[in-house]
Amino acid sequence: MKREIHFSEKLLLAGLSFILIFMIVQDWVPLGTLNDVQAVKAEHSFNQLVTITLINVAQILLLMGLVVIFMGKRYPIWVKFWLIIHQVCIFAGVLISWWIPYFFGYGAEQKVEEYKQMFGETHSFLPVMNGIVPNTLHFLFHITLLLCIILAIYISFTLSRHMKNNKNDFSEKINQ
Repeated sequence: MKREIHFSEKLLLAGLSFILIFMIVQDWVPLGTLNDVQAVKAEHSFNQLVTITLINVAQILLLMGLVVIFMGKRYPIWVKFWLIIHQVCIFAGVLISWWIPYFFGYGAEQKVEEYKQMFGETHSFLPVMNGIVPNTLHFLFHITLLLCIILAIYISFTLSRHMKNNKNDFSEKINQ
């Protein structure tokens, strides 16, 4: 049966691809004012950076693999749950690490020095609040992750109905 790949699936794969690139390059490749590789290396050992990068890359590759395998097909329920829950867990970490301290100050005092060291010289368009500010590169990652969560939810709840309708249409054509 021919796959009918939807635009939402292509967008999800593109978003996950951006996140994968982000995970690979954020701590290793100098990107001008978007990151400060030397400052990150001053805060974390080489082994820590390798471990963090490998874990992050592996989980995004897993998500991308699931999307590629099931693009244009009916997603099994466990894949739908995995695509949503896994990304929501990553986003929960984003909220705890960045946005809750930024907006509400909870945990900010523990992060101020480390964030200033690693991200103090990076570009940000937001004002400093509670001593920290999400830099532009992380902001792009966070927005892309949120978009991917929304797309995974959309795909999970709408494409399965669309696929079922197409299957019924196909069955009717065969029976005629």
